[in-house]
Amino acid sequence: MIETLADPRTDREALPVELVDDAGRAIGACPVSQAHQPPGLLHRAFSVLLFDATGRVLLQRRAAVKTRFPLLWANTCCGHPAPGESVTDAAAVRLTEELGLAADLVEAGVFRYHAEDHGSGRVEHEWDHVVIGRLDAGEPRPDPAEVADYAWVRPDALRMRLCDDPGSYSPWLGGVLEIADEASHLVEK
Repeated sequence: MIETLADPRTDREALPVELVDDAGRAIGACPVSQAHQPPGLLHRAFSVLLFDATGRVLLQRRAAVKTRFPLLWANTCCGHPAPGESVTDAAAVRLTEELGLAADLVEAGVFRYHAEDHGSGRVEHEWDHVVIGRLDAGEPRPDPAEVADYAWVRPDALRMRLCDDPGSYSPWLGGVLEIADEASHLVEK
């Protein structure tokens, strides 16, 4: 029997992530799939949240084929920078890959979270850099392998929905929204 190895250029689960310590300092690397096995290895990630000119935020509903938290609503896009890669550079690439969008991005802050996806048995344990930007032109062109749907939502309405129906949203979205709210002035014109 011949065993084939995953191609890291096409298999996102084979890509390397940067492991970090409790202070967010790099301490090593491993494949995405290994970092998300229980109990989860703390690693660097990013969550992008785009605003429009009226202050709405762009959410995506994660595709059904996602290995963690499929079909839940989340921030504009997420990902993992490669070890040593700039968070904002990686976020810009992922924004284009998932939604066909480009925007000037700035890092707004960081938070740490741990969440178990009971459906898949996988775990998120992330040192999450929140990256924000403003989209002044262009419509999302989502990759169906990544995004099932998208919507522009007012942050105050989103906060209410997160309280009323938390099971429809990714477990990290509240933390992303909190940091983005505090830093939204960075993308105002």
